[in-house]
Amino acid sequence: MSGRGLILGIESSCDETAAAVVERGARTLSSAVASQIATHARYGGVVPELASREHLRAIVPVVRAALAEAGIGLGDLDAIAVTAGPGLAGALLVGITYAKALAFAQGLPLIAINHLEGHIHAVLLNERETEPQDPSGAKAPANFATLSARLKSCPDTNQRISAEEAALALVVSGGHTHLFLARPAQGAWSYKLVGRTLDDAAGEAYDKVAKLLGFGYPGGPWIDAMARFGNPLAVPFAFSQIKHKVHLGSKPPRIKAAKTAPIAELDTRFLFSFSGIKTAVLRYVELHDLRGEAQARAARLFAPHSEARPPQTKEEALALCPQQILDLVASFQCAVVGDLMKKTFAAAESLGARRILVTGGVAANRELRARFSAEATRRGVRIAFPTLALSTDNAAMIAAAAWPRFVAGEFAEDSLSGNPSLALGR
Repeated sequence: MSGRGLILGIESSCDETAAAVVERGARTLSSAVASQIATHARYGGVVPELASREHLRAIVPVVRAALAEAGIGLGDLDAIAVTAGPGLAGALLVGITYAKALAFAQGLPLIAINHLEGHIHAVLLNERETEPQDPSGAKAPANFATLSARLKSCPDTNQRISAEEAALALVVSGGHTHLFLARPAQGAWSYKLVGRTLDDAAGEAYDKVAKLLGFGYPGGPWIDAMARFGNPLAVPFAFSQIKHKVHLGSKPPRIKAAKTAPIAELDTRFLFSFSGIKTAVLRYVELHDLRGEAQARAARLFAPHSEARPPQTKEEALALCPQQILDLVASFQCAVVGDLMKKTFAAAESLGARRILVTGGVAANRELRARFSAEATRRGVRIAFPTLALSTDNAAMIAAAAWPRFVAGEFAEDSLSGNPSLALGR
């Protein structure tokens, strides 16, 4: 052990095999990611069995790459952190099994991290990167229990954590659309679920619409690139008000993850639903007889040896599809971003939050960043995003989220297993 507070993070919840070394939750020494986009692109989405197989192939070289980039060995680590859920069952199992083996072999504590908490700490990690570290330079003892106790009593560490004020966090990605009130609590963080999607996640809607229109996977970069060249007011998409079903009483509706989230207890103003707009796009395509054109475009983009990439100019965009499709895409994105923005700022106002964190894969969206930033400035609310690299799944966010837990001595049991429906902030 180095006594420097070095944590190796491992992330394998979906289709990215990632490992990273982060010092004291505030300084990224390395971050390695093996993407599976090429494997899943031909199917227009993630195939769980293929994802697990690719994780098995990549996990060892990715961890080795992260350690080499950080210039350390396994013996220099102070803890190992791993994503315990939510995610794909088989994919989670690969990361957890490998992390448990490493921790056992090296005699290191293992820290289980919720993937959603990791995304929130991706933003916090950016802020911590610029803050001063413990100036003492004193080496901590090798025993991790003693090390944890000393770090827990370190004034610099406690001040830095407690100084981070509460924030409303929007986690928006291909698998999640959640609103959490994140608060520092006794050197760690607590989370209260404020809102979530009733059906599709925002990123999932992006992927499905992109596939419907014959574009590539993941759909987010394609939709964002194409939307730049369309009229966002061409197609009047709208989101209806979400209401509780009277006949259900206090029971949660039968939706995705209904068992893991108290939907019936949440304010309907902060609930999202993206299945409707996805269906509206489908109806538009059928009404204007655009399906055949979309199929032809998909065949052209994904022909053998083709190197499909999102367009960078108006000419490239028009070469791929007519202006009518560009307008449709721009209108879709405008509506989705508008709904995310409306409900996020409404929740912040209701809760009195003066700080908003926007994170997850969809947080890399150009229009989302611009419109959220403009609205935050108008309202006098502080807003923060992760870097583009930290927006998508990565292991640096897992290692960063593990730091407060390491300081508090919150370690995983030997029986740790993956939980595909793991909830955060009940």
